[in-house]
Amino acid sequence: MSKQKYVYNTHSLQFERFKPNFKHYFVRSMGYVCAIVFTSLVLVVVFETYFPSQKQQSMARELDQMKYHYMMLTDQVDMMNKDLESVQDKDASVYRFILGIDPLDESMWEAGVGGTERYQNLVKYSNTGELLIQTQQKVDQLDRRIQIQMASLDSLESQASCREEMMAAIPSIKPVRLDYLKRNINALSGFGLRLHPVHKVKKLHQGIDFTAPVGTDIQATGNGVVTSVRRSRIGYGKHVVIDHGYNYESLYAHMSKIDVKVGDVVTKGQRIGEVGNTGTSTAPHLHYEVRKKGSPVDPIIYCMDDLSPEEYQLLVDRASFENQSFE
Repeated sequence: MSKQKYVYNTHSLQFERFKPNFKHYFVRSMGYVCAIVFTSLVLVVVFETYFPSQKQQSMARELDQMKYHYMMLTDQVDMMNKDLESVQDKDASVYRFILGIDPLDESMWEAGVGGTERYQNLVKYSNTGELLIQTQQKVDQLDRRIQIQMASLDSLESQASCREEMMAAIPSIKPVRLDYLKRNINALSGFGLRLHPVHKVKKLHQGIDFTAPVGTDIQATGNGVVTSVRRSRIGYGKHVVIDHGYNYESLYAHMSKIDVKVGDVVTKGQRIGEVGNTGTSTAPHLHYEVRKKGSPVDPIIYCMDDLSPEEYQLLVDRASFENQSFE
């Protein structure tokens, strides 16, 4: 026997049998449906959380691997930054120091890249946006520093090329091809006040006299252009002047033979003639001068090829000894 439900009627003041209508059945049905839906959702969440599908497990593993590789990439970016800092230090303290160039301003390396609008497309990711922005900023900063370093190295390469040309041009080797100094270091008259062999008075000797047999090869001491070739019976006799650029000139006097002419481009070590005894000279030798900005300077500091420190010091000592010049 079904259980009857009664309700109190306030108008008739009596209990009457309850007769459910359509609204009542609808509300009750919707309650059941909501309960079933809610329960189903809870079961789905629980099932997916504690009993993930094979596809979900695969995606979870892939996500973990992506996190691992992301951390590795981040570490690599940091290491590349440190390596680049080492290159920057060498750029400033070694390369630029050697070439005599001021280091780049520190602010250039630390300057930012663009503005915040560059990362607007990453802001929309609420969970990972900030992390992605930080990483992108690191990469952009690294890229900028690399670009600056590349430009700096290009500049250094250009400067080094110019410096290489300058080093090849500045006189830096002995003008006499025969290695005569090592066998007879005493036969040398250096720069400074020397007794003139003809006039027998002390005069400023503007170069170095290298004694060598007539016909000994004479070589250009640096790259340059022949600007003067003269043949005289007095003074320098047969002599050649080479303009090396960079405010340097060299002169080769008392030659017996000249192999070049005005306008010839010569290279360091190239034969330009032979040792002789022409002009005002008392013995076969080469009178060699180096001029900087038009003024004679001591050539001894430009004759360092193939000499040990001891031999070079002996050369300096003999060149500074006040003897008689050969002209």
